[in-house]
This record gives sequence, structure tokens and C-alpha cells, in this order.
Amino acid sequence: MTNRDYANRKPSRKGKAKSKTTRRKSKAPAPRRFPLVLLLVTLGLVTGFGYFLWTINNSAKDLDEGEAAVAEQSVVKPTQKKDPKALPPKPKEKWTYQKELVNMKVEVDIPEVSGPAHRYRMQCGSFRTQPQADAMKAVIAFQGLDSNITKAKGTTGDWYKVSLGPYDRKRLAEKHRHVLQKAGINGCFLMFVN
Repeated sequence: MTNRDYANRKPSRKGKAKSKTTRRKSKAPAPRRFPLVLLLVTLGLVTGFGYFLWTINNSAKDLDEGEAAVAEQSVVKPTQKKDPKALPPKPKEKWTYQKELVNMKVEVDIPEVSGPAHRYRMQCGSFRTQPQADAMKAVIAFQGLDSNITKAKGTTGDWYKVSLGPYDRKRLAEKHRHVLQKAGINGCFLMFVN
């Protein structure tokens, strides 16, 4: 196998004889001719499109004049011309309740509300020991919410329930539940309280 030096000389093409001179004459690219055919085609298309638009414009005017002539033949001309921008005459009122209700009064009895009825509570956990309930209350407090711990006696012993509320509206309770869900507390549920 022969060693070739490709970095210093270019390999010759097969089928051509090697020339002794290493200089090659560089040919300048031939100047491009102006595309006369392309110019003629473009001018023809632009002219045809212009003629097309001109014929459409004239045909629309002819059509409007023809429709107007047909309309004039089919409609009897009134003796008096009406203003196209004039408003129609004011209609006569059929109803009389507007006049009757002017001097009427409506009385409504509103029952007194003694105070807001707290209807919703949200329970977030039920624990066997007080320290577990205090830890949950601390996590809820870090979210900016106030919670309560209540002790309940069950059949299996004492339980410590962590709850929020009471809430007047369900919307506010749902808002607080979403705040707690963002903090990773997913066990909260709403309870309806009478």
C-alpha cells in the first residue's frame, strides 16, 4: 500500500492524464443573461389581472343599474318622496300600566337576622395524641389560617380533631382548603353544621 500525501497535493481524477504543470487556469463565471422570457410572462400576467379587475368593476355598475331598472318597473312610484334617513312615526302605546304604577308603592317584609348562621366547618385531621394534633395546627398556622383542636370521646378512646371555621360561606371554606392543598395538606373536608 502506498502512502499518499493528501494535505499538500490534490489527487488526480481517474481517466485524465496527469499534467506536469500544477497551475490551473481559473475560468470566471459567464455573465448571466437577463431573463427576458420571465419578464414577458410576468408582464402578461399583471396585465391580464388588471384587465380582469377592470371588467369586474364595470360589471358591478351595470348590474346595479339593471336591478334599479327592474325595481322601478315593479314598484308603483308614490307621489311624495320619503327621506331615507327619516325615522318612522312614533307608535301608539297599547299598555296603561306605566301610568298606573307611577303612584304605587311596594311594601316588603324583611325578617330580622339575629346573627350569621355558621354552617360550614372544615376538619383537617383526627389524631390519637395531643402532640400530633398540635403539629398539624402549627402547619396550618404557617399558612396564615387559624385552627382549633377539640377533644372527642369515641368508642376506641379519645381523639383530637383539628378543624377550621366556622364559615358563613362555602366559598371562603373552599378557598382555605385550596390554600392548605398547596401546602401539602390534602385530608381536609367540609362539613355542614346546623
